[in-house]
Amino acid sequence: MSTFGSPGPLPSTKPVPPQRGSFPLDHDGECKDVMMSYLACIKKVKGVNEDQCRNLAKSYLTCRMERNLMARDELKNLGFDEETKKPPPSDREKEKGVKGELQW
Repeated sequence: MSTFGSPGPLPSTKPVPPQRGSFPLDHDGECKDVMMSYLACIKKVKGVNEDQCRNLAKSYLTCRMERNLMARDELKNLGFDEETKKPPPSDREKEKGVKGELQW
């Protein structure tokens, strides 16, 4: 048989795990109670990003980090910045605008 036009031997590559998003399963159920309360919260608020559910997500990730089920990292790197709630801008501040912003 002819191998004319075949790409030839393919280079062998070794698979590399992703940096984030892949971590060991919690086979012993060490953080199961926190996970179940988080899932119940998400179901209750119908997927809306509520502060209560965010706090449960923080505690779940903290639980996993404490039990070496995921790499330790700062919560701000996982999307949990400590945001201070700012009051909504007043009408006067809305009229002022931002430097360089076009007002119609």
